[in-house]
Parts: sequence; structure tokens; C-alpha cells
Amino acid sequence: MNDALNALTTRVRAKDSLDHGLFWGLIALGVTGVIMIYSATRQALVNAGFSGHYYLERQGIFVVAGIVAMYLISRLDYRRFEMIATPVYVVCLFALAGVFVVGQSALGAQRWYNFGFVQIQPSEFTVLALILAVATFCARRPEGLTMYDVARLLTMSAVPMVLIFRQPDLGTTVVIVLTVSAMMVLAGVPPRFMTMLAVLGSAGVAIAIYLDLLHKYQVDRFVSFLNQNSTNPNLQALIYEVNNAKSAIGSGGLRGAGFFHGLQTVLGYVPEQRTDFIFTAIGEQLGFVGSTLIVVLLGFVGFRMFMIGRHAKDTMGRLICIGVFVFFAFSCFENIGMTMGIMPVTGIPLPLLSYGGSAALVFFVAGGAVLSVSRRVGN
Repeated sequence: MNDALNALTTRVRAKDSLDHGLFWGLIALGVTGVIMIYSATRQALVNAGFSGHYYLERQGIFVVAGIVAMYLISRLDYRRFEMIATPVYVVCLFALAGVFVVGQSALGAQRWYNFGFVQIQPSEFTVLALILAVATFCARRPEGLTMYDVARLLTMSAVPMVLIFRQPDLGTTVVIVLTVSAMMVLAGVPPRFMTMLAVLGSAGVAIAIYLDLLHKYQVDRFVSFLNQNSTNPNLQALIYEVNNAKSAIGSGGLRGAGFFHGLQTVLGYVPEQRTDFIFTAIGEQLGFVGSTLIVVLLGFVGFRMFMIGRHAKDTMGRLICIGVFVFFAFSCFENIGMTMGIMPVTGIPLPLLSYGGSAALVFFVAGGAVLSVSRRVGN
């Protein structure tokens, strides 16, 4: 009798076990990000007469808060997210609308709320809110999605997309398109319908360009990506930016210049090196070996997200995992790709490695949601 009870207890614990690989992988990325941000910014801050620990302290606080939030969320039953999905989605819509009234503008975009010590970017949280909302919507329809349901899903996604696009934030808009599309395919939307949406979406982009709905700098970024050897003076600044990024990564060689070293990093030749272009500091300071290890770690975290979703026992669990996986994986690919000149320059951060409190919290919370699914998978 005791043996049978012990066996049952062991089995229950196995089904409620945390995916330690994903858990520690996310923590490793967060800690590495704090170190690299400090290494990439200390000298420039000291040269400007500021404390060299400025960005270190702020990112460190958000990483610690994110780890705590990730663990707490992982302890919850992900099926309870259904109760908060709609309210969180609505709050995010109001937050997106509010930035046009009381938000802070920077670099030509109005995306942030300034609370003094911290700036919050609601578009980052909206991606996760939309993942939960779509997963909940589809999970409530076990018999499958009708065309009316698909229309409601598209409307649900279009509203925040329009608000984010108007900030403007084209990068996050693209992330939402890819994430929701992947979730719709997994939810059973027919491929022919998704193909039709892709055609209509491509036509919409062409029309937006033709009608000058896109900002000039957004068009220039794409044109400069397609013409990286162009001598057009209007594109030279963007081309110069990418060339410096590639030069910084290449100068790291095999082993890199070491922490707090590297000509490009110390002299600040690459703009936004702590945020969008943090991978250039990684390449220059850690070299090919260190960069490869970082990419492997990112790939491992993404793989665990995918595998947890693959083994999830219900629709909601699968959709949460695939949504977070696409959000994470595309952000990695786009960010690293743009520093190497194989993707257009956007404002998408490198998950848990780029400086930014909002992004750090979102990716840790998203990881916590996937970990919650893993506790009930037993893989």
C-alpha cells in the first residue's frame, strides 16, 4: 500500500515539475544582459561625468523583479489566466491610447510613460496580453473556429496593431502579425485563408508605402537594407550605422577584446549600443566564441519553449507557448540580424540582453507563463 502511494506521489510530482532548463536559461540571459550592458556603457558614462553604474543598477533591479515575477507566475495554473486575459487586454488598449495624450516622445516616437525613475513602454506588454487573449479565445472554442470567430480574432489583433503602428513602432507591429498568425495556424485556421490574409497584408503594405502612410525614416531603413552599397546621401547615415555594427562584431575576432574593452564600444561608434545594438558589444568584447555561446543559449531557451508547447495537453497551453516562442524567436532573429546587415534596422530589443525595463519584465513574465504550462506537462 505504501509503495503504491509513493509511486503515485512521485508520478504527481513529475507532472508538476518545473522545466529547469528554461528557468535557468532565462535567468542566465538576464544576468548576462546586465553584465554586457554594464560593460558597454561604463566607460562612456564615466567620460561624461556620470556614475558608471547607472544602467547597471537600473537593469539589475528589473532583472531581479522579473525573475521573482517569473517564478510566481510559474506557480500559478495557466488555465487561470483565462480570467484575467480580457481585462489585461483592455487595460493595454487604454495604455496604448494614453501615450498619445500623456506619453513621452523620444527619437520621433511617442511610446513611453515617464514615471521618473522608470519609463514604461505599453506596446511590449500588449504583445503578451494579446497572446493570452488569443489563447483564451481559441480555448473556449474546442469545436473549432468559424469564419466569424476568425474575423473577431483579426479585429482583436488589429486594434492594438493600429495604435502601436501610429506611435510609430513598426517593429512591434510586425512581431504581433507573426505571433498572431502562428497562433491562428495552430488553432486550426485553414491554410488557404492564411494565404489570403498574407496576400492582403502584402497588398496593404504596398498601399501604405504608395500613400505615404509610413514615416520617411521607416521607408529609408528598408531601402538602405536593400541597398547597403548605395551612395545616396539620404541613406548614408543608416548604412554607416549598420557598417559600424558589422565592423564592431568583426573586430572581436575569435576571443574578443574582453569586458570593458574594444575600440567601437569604448568610443561609442555604434549608436544605441546598450539597447538595439547590444549584440555589437557582445561580438566585440566576447568574440566569435562568446557570441556563439550567447546564440546557443538563446536557441536553447527558444527550443525549450517550443517543446513545452508541443507537449502541452490542451489548446490554451499550446497557444500560449507557441505565441511566446514566436515572440521570443523572431525578436532574437531580427535584432541579431539587423546588427549583421541581414535584416532591416528596427527598434526590437534582444530578449533579456538589451537594456530596457519593460522588455525585461515582459520576457520574464512570458517565460513564467510557459513555465506554468511546463508544470502540467510532465515532460
